[in-house]
Parts: sequence; C-alpha cells; structure tokens
Amino acid sequence: MSVGLHQSRRGRGHRHKEQGRANREQVVEQKAEDSVPHGTCMNMCPAYELRQREAQNRLHRFEMVADTERDRLPRADVSRAVKEYSRPAAGKDSTRASDLRPPSVLLKTVCHLVDEIAASSTSQPWTEVYSFVFDRVRSVRQDMIIQRVSGSDCVAVLEKSVRFLLYASYRLCGQQLQYFDPRINDTHLQECLSWLLESYRDGKHQHQEEFQALSLLYNLGSSQAITHVLELPERIRSSPAVQLALAVSRAHMERNPVRLLRLAQRLDFIQVCAVHRHLLPCRTDLLLLYSHGHSSRNCRYPLQRLARLLFLKDALAAQLCQVCGVNVTEEWVNFSKSSFIDAPSGDLQCRRMHEPLDDELWNCSAGSVIHGCV
Repeated sequence: MSVGLHQSRRGRGHRHKEQGRANREQVVEQKAEDSVPHGTCMNMCPAYELRQREAQNRLHRFEMVADTERDRLPRADVSRAVKEYSRPAAGKDSTRASDLRPPSVLLKTVCHLVDEIAASSTSQPWTEVYSFVFDRVRSVRQDMIIQRVSGSDCVAVLEKSVRFLLYASYRLCGQQLQYFDPRINDTHLQECLSWLLESYRDGKHQHQEEFQALSLLYNLGSSQAITHVLELPERIRSSPAVQLALAVSRAHMERNPVRLLRLAQRLDFIQVCAVHRHLLPCRTDLLLLYSHGHSSRNCRYPLQRLARLLFLKDALAAQLCQVCGVNVTEEWVNFSKSSFIDAPSGDLQCRRMHEPLDDELWNCSAGSVIHGCV
C-alpha cells in the first residue's frame, strides 16, 4: 500500500471521529436544553406556596386581603402575594413547572413590586418595604436561574433590580444593620451588575450605556471595571453617560477631589446613588488639601463657596468641617493643617451628608427612578 493511500484513509478516519464527536456534543447540548424546566405558573405566587403560607400564618402584610390583617389567619390576596425566596434544600424539588413563573410573569412581578410596594406612599416604613422587595426580587432571580432565562425580559428584570438596589443603598445608608446591611446589598448588586453586563453581550439593548456607566461609578477605583469599559465598542464607550463616568473615574484615580466633585454635580439621581459611597472620602480629601494649601490664621475662605465645591448645602458643609477639625465662624472657614483631623470619628456617617428629602419626595421618586424614567 502506498504511503499516500494510507495517509488518505487515516485523514478520512480522523474526520469521521471529529464528526462523531460533534454529533455527540450536539446531542448532549440538546438533552441539556430539554432538561431545563419551563415555568407554567401564571400568578406571582404559586398556588401550593400560597395555600401553605396562608395556613402557617406566614403571609406578609403586603400580601393580605384588606381588613383581614388582624384575623387569626389572614387571607391571601392572590393579586398581591409574591413567591418568597427559599434556599435550595436536600430532597426539595425546586424545578416543578407549576412552581416556576415564565419570563413574562417574572417581569410583571418586578413591576408590581416597584409600583405597588416600593413607590407606594402607604407602604411604610421603607426599611420594611426594602426587606420585602429585596426578598421577592431575589426569588425572581432564582426562577430565572433555574429556567436559564435570557433575552429582553431577563435584561429588563436585571435593570430594575440594579436600580432598586442602588436606590436602596442611598436611601437606607446609615440605617441600623438589623434594617439594612450594606454589605449584603452590595453583594447582590454586584451579582446583578455582573449578570446584566454579561447579558448585554448578546446584542443591542436600549439602556446599555446607562448601566455600563453605573457599574463604573459604583466601582470607582476598580481596575477591572475600567478595563471592561475601555474594551466596550466605540458607540457605547463614546456615549455621554459613559464618557462622564470615565471622567469621574479618572479624577478618582488621580486623587483630584475638586474635579471629581465638580463632575459629580452633572450626575443624575441614580448616578449619584451609584457614586455616593465614594463622595464622603472625596470630600474629606478636599478639606485636607485645603487645610494644607490655605493654612493661615489670617486667611478666611467663604463657607458658601466651599459648600459648592463640596457639592453640599451650607449647613452640611459646616457640619463636615467641624467634624474634620476645620474651624467655621458664621459664613467663613479658617483652615489649619495642624488642627485637621485626618480620620473623622465614626459618628460621621455618609447618610448625614445626603441632601435631606422628606418621605413624600422619596416615595414619588422611587417608582420613576427604578423604572428609569428620570
């Protein structure tokens, strides 16, 4: 047998093996796809869970039929009850189609949580609102994971989840840990952002520029976040929202608090929610810088002008100055590098530096902010 004929037969054999492997992989993928459950529950809460929680008196007051809240066993309102999050347990089947909600119902559920609970003026206190919505949105994501949901409904749910968690991080900043744990909120926010940004790889989405910018603003100082943005397509990277976020990130890396706070004044509300946890250190850096640069007994700096630089109202600027050891006399500030307190006491919370808004304004803004209407 000639060498050429032997090599030809060996080549055909190799191709047959490759084709066979490809066919087997296709079959495995098809079986995996067929094994993914698809929800059939068209209500926000499966009937079995609703009956169980009603019998065990485990309904939340936001889910009860009006005027039955004080009954021994309050009745469930099917139009308001929402599936609660439950940890996967051994022996518990979490893939029953009747217990899973399809993507359209999951999106409807999130819209209900935003419109009827988070933005409601009658659902108070907002710490309880947060706890309820946080748990039910987590359950929505759990159903999405089990069903491997993707596409526009998945993106819409994740976008509203990110906005809700950002809004909550700002509104509940400084609350007692029993009501709001910023670390837990951050963990879930980072997971939602990661999933959302990965989902954007599938194609064009209307709000992609907004959330690429929010991710960078929330993660100021992260080299991974900066690298991700710089690798985005030009049409996204050059958008106004992303360009502003990149400018803020650059000022943060250069430790230029004056420029960062000036840029922060151009941010919209949800962007301020994203960046706010970085603003207090930035403000104290600015006061440290000015305490060294303007340190003199005879030098007086206008409080109103300093407040504008700090992106604060006059009263809050004066309060921050006093905590940092900067002397304030009426409308004037006296800087001294020797009296500056480099590490303010733990009594100074980020929350105290927020613009004060009454509950009515907060509630009016919640729905529009989370839906992305402002």
